Amino acid sequence: MGDNLDNNKRKKTILKLLNDPSYIPMKIKELITILKVPKEDRTLFESLLNELIDEHKIICTKRGKYAVPSQYDLVYGIFRGNQKGFGFVTPDDGGEDIYIMAKNVHEAIHHDKVLCKVIKGRKTEGEIIKILGSELPTIVGTYFEHKSFGFVVPDDNKFDTDIFIPKKNRHATIHGHKVLVQITKREKDKSPEGEITKILGHINDPGVDILSICYQYDLPTEFSNEIMNEVAKINNTVSSKDKAGRIDFRDLMMVTIDGEDAKDLDDAVALELLEDGNFRLSVHIADVTHYVREKSELDSEALARATSIYLVDRVIPMLPHKLSNGICSLNAGVDRLALSCTMDIDKNGNVFNHEITESVINVDRRMTYTCVKKILEDKDENLINEYIEFVPMFKNMEILAQILRDKRKKRGALDFDFDETKVILDETGYPIEIKAYERNVATKLIEEFMLVCNETVAEDFFFKEAPFVYRIHEEPDIAKITEMLGIVTSFGHTIKSRKKVHARELQQLIEAIKDKPEEEIISKLILRSLKQARYNEDCLGHFGLNARYYCHFTSPIRRYPDLQIHRIIKSHLRGKLKGKKLKDFYKRVSEVSKQSSLMERRAELAERETIKLKKAEFMEDKLGETFDGIINGVTSWGIYVILPNTVEGLVHLNNMNRDYYIFDEVNFRYVGEHTGQVYQIGQKVRVKLIKVDKIAHSIDFKLIGRV
Repeated sequence: MGDNLDNNKRKKTILKLLNDPSYIPMKIKELITILKVPKEDRTLFESLLNELIDEHKIICTKRGKYAVPSQYDLVYGIFRGNQKGFGFVTPDDGGEDIYIMAKNVHEAIHHDKVLCKVIKGRKTEGEIIKILGSELPTIVGTYFEHKSFGFVVPDDNKFDTDIFIPKKNRHATIHGHKVLVQITKREKDKSPEGEITKILGHINDPGVDILSICYQYDLPTEFSNEIMNEVAKINNTVSSKDKAGRIDFRDLMMVTIDGEDAKDLDDAVALELLEDGNFRLSVHIADVTHYVREKSELDSEALARATSIYLVDRVIPMLPHKLSNGICSLNAGVDRLALSCTMDIDKNGNVFNHEITESVINVDRRMTYTCVKKILEDKDENLINEYIEFVPMFKNMEILAQILRDKRKKRGALDFDFDETKVILDETGYPIEIKAYERNVATKLIEEFMLVCNETVAEDFFFKEAPFVYRIHEEPDIAKITEMLGIVTSFGHTIKSRKKVHARELQQLIEAIKDKPEEEIISKLILRSLKQARYNEDCLGHFGLNARYYCHFTSPIRRYPDLQIHRIIKSHLRGKLKGKKLKDFYKRVSEVSKQSSLMERRAELAERETIKLKKAEFMEDKLGETFDGIINGVTSWGIYVILPNTVEGLVHLNNMNRDYYIFDEVNFRYVGEHTGQVYQIGQKVRVKLIKVDKIAHSIDFKLIGRV
C-alpha cells in the first residue's frame, strides 16, 4: 500500500479484498501481510478498519476476523417497528425489507440502527443481534404519572412499548406534558427506561400538537446564528452590478399567479402571440443561486433541509424568510434577478425553439388563482375592468394551457384530478373548517406552463450530456398493478395489458371513469399502485407524465434540486462547465438526488400527519353525529370511509352491524353472511362518529347502512 494513496483509496483497496469471492475472513495480522502494509502505516491501517466498521461496510467477529457483513448473512439497517410487536429492517445498502418476528426483535424499538442476521427460508426473515443506537436523538410522546412512577407514551404508534421514567429523570415534568425522551437503559422483557430531555408544553397548549410533530420527524425549527449573520449581509435590493450582463425583460408584461397566502413567489410568466399564430411563452424563475453561494453555511443548511415544508399552521422554509419572502421572491413592482426559459410553441403544443438566459425582470402584477379564475371562468366584470390590459394575455394563456394539456393526454400522461384538503384555523390553531381545495383553470394553467418548462430544460441538458438532477418516475411493479386491476374489474373496467402496463392505458382508464361515482376511488387506487417519483442523476424518464426527459427547474426557493440545476445551467451559460467544476458537479448531483428524495419523503409524511391531526381535532365535538361518505378502502380489519370534506375514518369490523360480514379478499369487499349485503369500494354509505383519538390522529365510525 503506497504512501501516495489517500485514505479513501486505501479503504477501497481493503474493501476490494474483502469483497473478493475467494476471500476467507482473516485477522488483522493476516490482512497486513497480504496487503503489504508498511510497519509505520499499521496504526493507520487499524483506524481505517475501524472506520469501515463504523460505516457499516465491514464487521469484526468475536474471534477478531474481518469480513463484509454478507459473508455471515448479516445486514446493517434501520428497524421499523409495529404496535403488534413485529417489524422490518430496511437495509442500509438498499434491497427488500427483512421481516422480523416479534420473538426476534429482542430489545430493538422503532427507528433503531441495528445489525440483523438474515434467516434463509420461505421468505426473507431476520433476527436482531445488535442494537447500534437510534436514528432519532429523542422520542416524542406524552408523559403520564402514577403514584409511584411515570411513563411516556410515544406519539408514533409504531413504538410497541411505553418508556418508563424513573423519578430522578422526570425533572419538572407533570402529567399531560408533551416531552422529548432519551432512552437510557434497556432490559429483556421490560419497558425501556428513559430521561426527559425537553418539555414542549402541555398537551392542551395551542401549537404544541404541531410542534410535537416537528420534533417527531426531526424537522428543523430555526436557522443558526451563523446562517442568519450570513443572510444579514445580503442586500435587500438588486444593484446595478448584479444586473450587468443579463438579458433585460423588465419591459415585458408578466405576472405571478399563486395562492392567496403564498409569500415565496418562485415563478413569473409572460405570453406573447406571434404574427404566425404561434406562442412565445417565457417562464422566469427566481435566481436563488446568486444569493445562496455554493458550499456556504447557508447552502449546506439548504441541502440539509432540501425542501420547504408546508404544515397546516406554519411553513418551515428551506431558506430564511429574508430570501424566500424577500430578495428572491418575485414580488411585483421591484427588480429581481431570474433564470428565464423562453419557448416558442406551435399550435399543436410543440416547443420548436427555446432559450435559457440569466435575466433581470420586474413583475407587473401579483395575481392569485382565485382572481384569474374569476376573470376567465366567472367573467367577473369588476376584475376584468381592473386588469383590462392583462385580460387578452390571460385568455391566450388559457388557450395555450389547453393545447399543452391535450398534447400531454394524447401521449398518455396521467392526469389525476384530486381535491386537496384545505384546513382553516382560528388564531389559536383550532380547525374551524375543513374543505376540499379544488383545482381550477388558473392552477391548471400554471401547472401546464411549469411542466413544459421543466421538460424543455431537462431535454436540453440531457443532450448536452451534462451532470444533472432529473425527476424520475419508474414503471410500476406488476404485482401492485395486478392487485389494483382486481378491484377495478369489479366496477366493470379493465385494461388490455397485464404483464407490462403503459401510462397511456392507465390514462384511458382515468378518462373512462370521468364523472362516474367511482372516479375518485379508482383514481386513488391507480395512484397507490404506482411508485413514488424521486430525484436521480440519471435520466430514467417519468412514467406518470409519459415523458422521456423531466426535471424540477421552477421552484429553487423551496426545492434544492431546482437550485442545484440552476448552478449547472449558469456554469454552462458562462462557459465554466468543464475541468474540476464539471467533475465536482458529477459528484454533487448524486448526493443532492439522494438527500432531496429522503427529505421530500419526510416532508410529505409530516405534512400528512399535521392534516390528520387537525381532522381529528375538528371531529372531536361531533361525536354521535351521522355523515354520508364513500367507501375508499377495504381491509381485513374493516372499511375506510371518506367524507365530502376529505375527513377519513375507519369502520372496524366490530362496528359493521346487523350481520356477520365475511371479507372477500379476492374482490376487496365484505359480504353479509345472512343478508348477502355487499360493501365495497366506491359505495355511498351512512356512518355515525363513535370515537376520535387526537393523540393517534384516528377517527372511528359505526356503519349505519347504504345510502
